[in-house]
Order: sequence, then structure tokens, then C-alpha cells
Amino acid sequence: MSALELAALVVACGLATYLWRGLGALLAGRVRADGEFFRWAGCVAYAMIAGLTVRILLMPTGTLAATPLCARLLACAIGLAVYFLSRRNLFAGIAAGFAALVAVISAA
Repeated sequence: MSALELAALVVACGLATYLWRGLGALLAGRVRADGEFFRWAGCVAYAMIAGLTVRILLMPTGTLAATPLCARLLACAIGLAVYFLSRRNLFAGIAAGFAALVAVISAA
């Protein structure tokens, strides 16, 4: 690949990226953050997290498959408790569940 082709590729990638950023900046003033689309997107995000969590709990792969179901359920319960006690902070709940699973596995 010549230097000219490489430069053309970099410029094309930059234009593709900045085109969408520019459109987003132009439309940002017209979009309501409390509108239906953002409520829908929030619901989809929570549904994806819930689906992945259930899949990991019930059908784990790799090293997690060797972990007993009771350890995974305990870590999930701790994560849910922290989530609700921290005013529905998703990051805190996931971090607490992960830390609880690591603690339960290392204690066994």
C-alpha cells in the first residue's frame, strides 16, 4: 500500500467519523432527553443487562462453568442488594456482584 493510498484511507475514515459527529451536533438541540426514544433506549439497555446476567448465571462458559450455582446465585443476590441500596446505581451493583463472586470463589 502506497503512502497516497494510506493517506486517502485515513481521510476517508476521518470523514466517515466526523460526518456522524457533525450530524449529531446539528440534531442535538432538537432531541429531548426525556423523550420516548431515550426511555426506550434505557429499557433496552436494562433488558440486555438482565438477559446477559441470567445467561451467565444459568449457562456459564469457561472457568465460570466450574463455579457452583449457589456461589453464582449468592453473588447475584449481593449485587442486587447493593444495586437497590445504592439508589439503583447499576455500576455499584455490578461491581459488588463481581467482588462477591471473586470472594466466594477464593474462599472455597
